[in-house]
Amino acid sequence: MTDNVIIAIGRQCGSGGHEIGMRLAKKLDIPLYDHNLVAMAAKELDISEEAAREVDETALSSFLASYITGPGDYVAYMNAEDYMRPLSERVYKAQSGIIRRLAGRSPCVIVGRCADYVLQDCPNCVSVFICADKEDRIKRIAQLQELPERKAAEKIKKIDRERKYYYETNTGEDWGKASSYQLVLNVSRLGLNKSVDILASLFESLGQ
Repeated sequence: MTDNVIIAIGRQCGSGGHEIGMRLAKKLDIPLYDHNLVAMAAKELDISEEAAREVDETALSSFLASYITGPGDYVAYMNAEDYMRPLSERVYKAQSGIIRRLAGRSPCVIVGRCADYVLQDCPNCVSVFICADKEDRIKRIAQLQELPERKAAEKIKKIDRERKYYYETNTGEDWGKASSYQLVLNVSRLGLNKSVDILASLFESLGQ
């Protein structure tokens, strides 16, 4: 397994975890992998990016579990073995392989996609979970997506439930539980900038 330093970020919806990942990657001048992993997995599986996005960090509907969307927005049967495997499982497996290859290529920041679990054998992979107080998360999503706070709260609950299901189904570990990670940062207490500084310092210390 690679000796590159990898920061694998799990996050609550609305905590600012994605923004922390972006700021950290920019500060360290290293690649950030997040939503772009969906496009990579879709290309590897030869399916539409839309189909891959439907099951990225979400629970899969029973209908999509049996079918796979191909190029041109049509539904195509796979071979017998693939037909029996849900699309979500295939996307997860493809993303996991891509994550391992990218981690072996260079230091990087990876947001979500069970990267901490996928890279658990990497000696310099730092698994961090970003959280924040519920009120702060609601305000952040309401502001970013121009939603009433009630709608923002509902969206946060839905996305966190899906991320928890995705993570625990694929890893067998507890999503968001402190003991599942090396580091937990509460953005409500630290702020975005301080959180980035802490992770940057840790990255630099491991890279020496």
